Amino acid sequence: MRIAPSLLEKYSKPGPRYTSYPTAPYFTEAFGEREWREEIARTRDDGRGLSLYIHIPFCDTLCYYCGCNMVATHDYAKASRYLDVLEQEVDRVATLLSPTRQVEQLHWGGGTPTYLHPDDIRRLAAHLRSRFRFAEEVEAGCEVDPRELTRDHVTALREAGFNRLSLGVQDLDERVQRAVNRVQPEALVREVYGWMREAGFASINMDLMVGLPHQTVESFAATLDKVIDMGPDRLAVFSYAHVPWLKKHQKLISEADLPDFPTRIRLQQLMLERLTAAGYVYIGMDHFARPGDELVKAQATHTLHRNFQGYTTHKDCDIYAFGVSAISQTEEVYVQNCKRLVDYQARIEAGRLAVERGVRVTRDDRIRRDAILSLMCDLALDRSALAEQWGIDFDAYFADSLQELSKLAADGLVELTSDMIRVTELGRIFLRNIAMCFDAYLKQPLAQPRYSRTV
Repeated sequence: MRIAPSLLEKYSKPGPRYTSYPTAPYFTEAFGEREWREEIARTRDDGRGLSLYIHIPFCDTLCYYCGCNMVATHDYAKASRYLDVLEQEVDRVATLLSPTRQVEQLHWGGGTPTYLHPDDIRRLAAHLRSRFRFAEEVEAGCEVDPRELTRDHVTALREAGFNRLSLGVQDLDERVQRAVNRVQPEALVREVYGWMREAGFASINMDLMVGLPHQTVESFAATLDKVIDMGPDRLAVFSYAHVPWLKKHQKLISEADLPDFPTRIRLQQLMLERLTAAGYVYIGMDHFARPGDELVKAQATHTLHRNFQGYTTHKDCDIYAFGVSAISQTEEVYVQNCKRLVDYQARIEAGRLAVERGVRVTRDDRIRRDAILSLMCDLALDRSALAEQWGIDFDAYFADSLQELSKLAADGLVELTSDMIRVTELGRIFLRNIAMCFDAYLKQPLAQPRYSRTV
């Protein structure tokens, strides 16, 4: 599929990734610990499954491109204290939930979860299982940095019950790696990947990134060839978001070294061509998977969902997230823990929950969220079904959205009929732009830019 450079340039503008709606910049400190406790009590016995997220913020070194909440340190005592506090938070929240609710999904992110020593991986996993009831077929994933990793780490992850791993690769070109302070030779990545396969991990994702300093079409083509040869089950190919006004350490990257816009366009085109030619299915939002993957099957059966953990097959779960900056979610509420490590630890050690801000969604939020999720997951929106579900006149309710969508339809990104809005094959590249047509919050001003570019 060839994409006209003019389209990529036209639609490359700041926009959300829609892991939530409303998106995180619109969370407010007016929704705090008291409101979150009330929500937990209200939903205690609602029978929905649980999805647990654990945030481990520590890394050995600072990757200059990083947009995550992380702490670079060689002082492992900080991680030891953090584990103690994290277990306190887990205990405190677990006592508020019904013991009959079952954990269907578990994910550890960061930072670098494998910063933890293998025995501490085992310790934390055991603690979680002692406080929650896990489904026999729980989907358990963990993010992995190949640097500093040992075979014992991989063994510990298997013993802890993980069955999915996500390996941070980004780029295999040495010049690019040095420019972002993340040097990990191809041989190391292949070795670690081999350990994972030998340990029995049947689902391995690799994270790549386009738009990094010194990246060229030729250098990234070589990276793609090597990654395809390794054969991961899934791939997430993110566009580097250069937001130094939000992430001060990104100032360590010289903007003069970043690919210019025409090169970024060619990188996007290359990524799509090489991965689809290799047999991967483009799900949307930078994600690819093999045809038999659960995500591909879920998209075909309209059971795919999207939340702060990305695409998931676990739609009917509440997310309970633990650790600094972690975001929890019920059907009606989003809450985020303190972003600063010192604040998070102080609140938990004071016997409180670590909630810093949140939001209760309105009826309008839920209607628009349903529309956005349908487009991002199903690649289609049934206008009649949504209208019947919410008791609205779709065309009147979304008059502004339809006006914006008509412009995208003229560019071939969507097909509009009286009953359906369908994302075209070309439109999958511009899912964020399509979803933005339904976002009422984008009409509200923000104090400073908050979003990366959509393409």
